[in-house]
Amino acid sequence: ALCTLRNNAKSDEYQYIIHGGKTPNNDLSDKIYFISLVSKNSKKMTFQCIEKDLGGDVPEGRYGHTISVVHSRGKSMSAIFGGRSYTPLAQRTTEKWNSVVDCLPSVFLVDFEFGCCTSYMLPELQDGLSFHVSIARDDTIYILGGHSLQNNTRCPNLYKLKVDLPLGSPSVTCTILPGGISVSSAIVTQISDTEFVLVGGYHSDNEKRLVCNTIVLEDSKIKIVERESPEWTPDIKHCRIWFGCDMGKGSVLLGIPGANKQLISDANYFYILRCKGEEEDKEEELTTQICSQTSSEDPGDSTPFEDSEEFSFSAETSSFDID
Repeated sequence: ALCTLRNNAKSDEYQYIIHGGKTPNNDLSDKIYFISLVSKNSKKMTFQCIEKDLGGDVPEGRYGHTISVVHSRGKSMSAIFGGRSYTPLAQRTTEKWNSVVDCLPSVFLVDFEFGCCTSYMLPELQDGLSFHVSIARDDTIYILGGHSLQNNTRCPNLYKLKVDLPLGSPSVTCTILPGGISVSSAIVTQISDTEFVLVGGYHSDNEKRLVCNTIVLEDSKIKIVERESPEWTPDIKHCRIWFGCDMGKGSVLLGIPGANKQLISDANYFYILRCKGEEEDKEEELTTQICSQTSSEDPGDSTPFEDSEEFSFSAETSSFDID
């Protein structure tokens, strides 16, 4: 699970927080790392990775979960929820030694400064969820969709977690909201301060979700509406598996296995989907109107080009960079 931590909402300086996932020897990690950009020039970018020691109620190693950052009363914490883990050793059998189960539906708050974890069991969260979506804004996290292994369902879950960070112990409350979406493994990208776009995912094991949604967070309320879907390429439409991630600023990276193209079987092919907000759509529409206005120039003053005409452009090689 990965998320971005900024010093404040408008800051260009940020760190990435990474938690969990599988290690090279197929174990599940419970480590938490902070990755930050140290230096950048035209040739090289240098990153620094620091492991944070965790104490208290440390969440077990897992995957398919989310980590979000909340801000309250001038303080920040990360919240970890959901995911899958291996069956506990005491419950394993020879036939199902490496089988996985849903993690308990606990919410873990992690204090960045002290690396201290506290778990919260909330009565509204009855089932563990994997591959759900979490969207955080200020002191609120919305948890949407997800898959339950126990029930093998993708219920239209929509939960609102409110996190209060006073001087004493933090508090977490949960509210169940209507209007959720049945989806797993979807991607969310932010296109404005209050507007997000939900892309991709699955309705079921064999059915991709090709519709998109706009999610608006305002005044501690959430609104989810269907938006116009992009013109998916035939490769994307017909593939069984797709995957990807948020690239930031309204862009989503989508990948499909190369086997769908019947070329190199172990290759992947990638696409970039760019989502625009209402303001950008208005600006583009205005630009289109201006550019499409009739020219005041007399058409007779210009000579049309013939198909057979050729053009060549030249410049001294010294005009260009070595690159």
